[in-house]
Amino acid sequence: MLDPQKKQKIIEKFRTHKSDTGSPQVQAALLTAEVKELTEHLKKHKKDFSSRRGLIKKVNERRRLLTYLEREDKKAWQKLKDELGLK
Repeated sequence: MLDPQKKQKIIEKFRTHKSDTGSPQVQAALLTAEVKELTEHLKKHKKDFSSRRGLIKKVNERRRLLTYLEREDKKAWQKLKDELGLK
């Protein structure tokens, strides 16, 4: 789980306007941070299957958001993909 300071930094970096907290860019960036944390957790705790299930859900949700963003705003999708280091 992301601590509030990290979450706020991510929101400030990826928001599209001053009061934005729920745009696809922000949501995908937050999910990416959560995926990274869960991946590190699962490297240490290989048999934690409930966390593995949560990781899969987060990855799929991020994929759906990125597909939506690609369909709606190709430039924003490419910029976000480059900033997050996604394929």
